[in-house]
Amino acid sequence: MSTGAPVTGLILSGGGARAAYQVGVLAAIAELLPGGAANPFPVIVGTSAGAINAVSLASGALDFARAVEHLTAFWQGFESHRVLRSDWPGVIHQAGRFVGHSLLGVGADVPVALLNSSPLRDLLDEKINFSGIQQAIAEQQLHAIAVTAFGYSSGQAVTFYQGKGVIDGWLRHRRIGLSTLLTVEHLLASSAIPLLFAPIKIGEEYFGDGALRQSAPISPALHLGATRVLVVGVSGNPRGPDMQGGQQRQYSAQQPTLAQIGGHMLNSTFIDSLESDIELLERLNHFSSLLPAQPHSLGLAPIEVLVIAPSQPIDEIAARHRHELPSALRMFLRGPGATKTSGAGVLSYLLFESGYCQELIALGRRDALAKREELCRFLQAD
Repeated sequence: MSTGAPVTGLILSGGGARAAYQVGVLAAIAELLPGGAANPFPVIVGTSAGAINAVSLASGALDFARAVEHLTAFWQGFESHRVLRSDWPGVIHQAGRFVGHSLLGVGADVPVALLNSSPLRDLLDEKINFSGIQQAIAEQQLHAIAVTAFGYSSGQAVTFYQGKGVIDGWLRHRRIGLSTLLTVEHLLASSAIPLLFAPIKIGEEYFGDGALRQSAPISPALHLGATRVLVVGVSGNPRGPDMQGGQQRQYSAQQPTLAQIGGHMLNSTFIDSLESDIELLERLNHFSSLLPAQPHSLGLAPIEVLVIAPSQPIDEIAARHRHELPSALRMFLRGPGATKTSGAGVLSYLLFESGYCQELIALGRRDALAKREELCRFLQAD
């Protein structure tokens, strides 16, 4: 990175299967860049399933276009059984363990969750070449890559990062940065959705999904040197109003299902903190523009932010694809109401099936190309 040149950071938020949307955005960016263009994102930060996309992209940063192709093929071929046990024996056994251990207090003292995500480890080991990260750093195609996980004992959001030279860690209220060599354990920890997927032990602590206590999702990229950031979200209405297209939302007098409640809880975990952080950053940028002195000298240099988020409600897309779920998972999720339209929020995070993922990829590509001019200016690509 040349001195004085803007350093572009890429922020990939969490959201289970919703992260397929990010792949479509990246595919559009690869199309907009000239042939053979270098990796446009020296700093890449991911959380939850966004961490998987981030590390996959970083490990292939020597050839950005090819890395995006591999990531696209990775998501287009998804099936639930590659992420979690979706067969009848697997689902029934895991449900029995959860009830016995977590609710009745019997059985071995091991991390238990509603779903068995053990197949995901084999998939990540197969698809991601972690040694490519250091190669990209050595050849100056990558400055730093980071993933965030939540420590259940410490209550801190821990950002594990791997970067060029010595990058100082940081310690803020309930969030810290630690330099390390990233492994599949960090990805599994960052993407371990609470209660659904079991926590992962790293060192002496168990970790879960990084979005749980990540009050400032953009800050790791800034700590790692980014001076402007592209944020790819997974919310269907980023910081949008309650009134859309002049139509008032429709309300139901029926009691919410367990899945509907769970969907709102997941949204508050994965989406709300990112949107709040973007809003805070924009306010700070506005404040710095009003200062008579140079904001750089006060540590308030403006940070350019470009946000790309779904133009359509992802819950509705998930509801259209609910038939793709394997029968065992469909039966398991039917009771809480996740297979109903009102409970599609939970479904949108767990529907690791090709039809759903491909529609999200296509949506991400369209949304990014709709911002062609902004993207080209932001990335300085003509």
